[in-house]
Amino acid sequence: MKNTYYNQLLANNKDWVKEMTEKDENYFEDLSKGQKPPVLWIGCADSRVPANEITGTHPGELFVHRNIANMVVHTDMNMLSVLDYAVNHLGVKHVIVCGHYGCGGVAAAMQNKSLGLINKWVRNIKEVYKDNKTELKKIDDDKERFDRLVELNVKAQVYDLAKTSIVQQAWKDDRGLEVHGWVYDLKDGIIHDLKVSMDSAQHLDDIFTLDLD
Repeated sequence: MKNTYYNQLLANNKDWVKEMTEKDENYFEDLSKGQKPPVLWIGCADSRVPANEITGTHPGELFVHRNIANMVVHTDMNMLSVLDYAVNHLGVKHVIVCGHYGCGGVAAAMQNKSLGLINKWVRNIKEVYKDNKTELKKIDDDKERFDRLVELNVKAQVYDLAKTSIVQQAWKDDRGLEVHGWVYDLKDGIIHDLKVSMDSAQHLDDIFTLDLD
């Protein structure tokens, strides 16, 4: 039996190529010459949060890394390799950690039950919950508490990003790198800036540099 959805994806690709070349016959030739994206996007793997679509950007404008719950884990060589390449080779000027309300990874971290392999990943979010337990316990509404943990998780990842030797070296060299924390709302499509941006002008006396190189 033919997988009609699978085949439709290939057909959609051909339609997209036709649409793009009709607008600009040199579109793919120009795109193939190289990339110089100004932004590294560290987002959630959730299929409902496509980075380019929600930011109105085109191929070549965002360098993207996605994982469950948009985590910046100091032992994750995949993420660190992406960060290193984006900052030191592509010369991005912005690194954005973007979470989203309704995140399944954050929801899993709030549950006290075994979820298999994912438990090992979301234990990092459980640490965020533990660090902010006093604030979160004061929130009676379950959804509000869930949303707040999503926000706190993004902020924690931004701070962990700032601790990496990759980012700190870029700041030391005054390369104009900025890091930001955003949350996307699935219900209305709006991105919320959490106002936790940092750059080389920040006072980092309380940031512990991790030896990740």
